Amino acid sequence: MDERGRRVPGVRLRGRAGVSAAASDDAQIARLEAEDRRLRFDRFEHADAYAVGQLIIELASTRALTITATVWLGEQLAFAGALAGTSADNDSWMRRKAAVVRRFDASSQLVRLRWASYGVTAPALALGLDPAVYSFSGGAVPIRIGATQVGVAAASGVSDEVEHALVIEALEGRLGLSAR
Repeated sequence: MDERGRRVPGVRLRGRAGVSAAASDDAQIARLEAEDRRLRFDRFEHADAYAVGQLIIELASTRALTITATVWLGEQLAFAGALAGTSADNDSWMRRKAAVVRRFDASSQLVRLRWASYGVTAPALALGLDPAVYSFSGGAVPIRIGATQVGVAAASGVSDEVEHALVIEALEGRLGLSAR
């Protein structure tokens, strides 16, 4: 609601029923923030981008998932791969999710959950952002050297949670970290 009590598009207020959902969202937000702090590279080059992208595709293929994957270094597309059953629409989703990662400096899943915790159901609309440019959906994750974002890895084609998990697993694999 705005200051005059009118409904604002993309914003909903949580009632009592939303309390347990809020606690669950808070736990997920904390887990995703910890995940982000853990996934830090000392260096990340084109060969790393290719390896991460290829691993996303391999993980999806072995699980019979139909996805596309991309890895950007800065604004340069360093890896793109697609499995049968995907389309150019998936490419658009990944570009839009990556735009969210670049703008908010966090995974698209984390950004989506943060806005949901504020009661914002349509962040692009609420923030005056073009939904053709920004998609507040899970599946894109920042690539960091130390604390600095140097790229984005993304997947599209299945649920937000599965896409996010695939990207995280690939980044963990490249970093030599054990799975969650």
